Amino acid sequence: MKVGIIGCGAIANIITTSIVQEQNEIDIAYFFDKDIERAENLASLAGGVAVLDFDDMLGNVDLILECAAPASVKEYAPKVLGNGCDMIVMSIGAFMDMDFYYEMEKLAKENNAKIHLPSGAIVGLDGIKAVAKFGLKEVNLVTRKSPKSLGKEIDTEEVLFEGKASDAVKEFPLNINVAATISIACQRDIDVKIIVDPKVDRNVHEITAKGDFGEFKTTTMNYPCAANPKTSMLAALSAIRLLKSFNETICVGM
Repeated sequence: MKVGIIGCGAIANIITTSIVQEQNEIDIAYFFDKDIERAENLASLAGGVAVLDFDDMLGNVDLILECAAPASVKEYAPKVLGNGCDMIVMSIGAFMDMDFYYEMEKLAKENNAKIHLPSGAIVGLDGIKAVAKFGLKEVNLVTRKSPKSLGKEIDTEEVLFEGKASDAVKEFPLNINVAATISIACQRDIDVKIIVDPKVDRNVHEITAKGDFGEFKTTTMNYPCAANPKTSMLAALSAIRLLKSFNETICVGM
């Protein structure tokens, strides 16, 4: 499988380094970033090609991996899916725009393409998907992050946001993709609280789901990426796992 990457920052570096070191059947061959130096550096690591024009890699890959930002999803996804190319989207918040979500779903179906949304920086998504249409009544996310990861300079705990996921991803487009992931998985605009807490050094996500099936709660305490504290290592690892699953004969879980 030949892969092209949009966005050559911290997440792309972790994914590329892991895939290259394992020497498997995944070939990350093309790299595109508006900062061409970042693309060239990553291409050199993987023995791939950095392109100035996104279209130069589109016809040469089986799958595009987006590691940039929600704006990049909206800019490039129509081209990718319109060309019948599969896509992994890390900036899942873009799909909280439901008009865009349904437009891309329709475009993918028309061109026999697939959109893959990794589980990202949380656990328990398989359970949420399983109960989404079977009496799920309430889903809540409480995210707690350090001031550094949110670009704040405070010394006391503060609630930065409390409301719906669709509003959270607009206010914090680079910090709260997990809210979009859960919302899309359970097909509802979940309740979200974002807390900045100087006492924590991890990105903490607590999910509570209640319904006719019973109740479950998960807590994920992620170390942030050293190169980008806004995101968690687990987000990159989930994309690596997804890439590897495409070549597996037996797949466990959803």
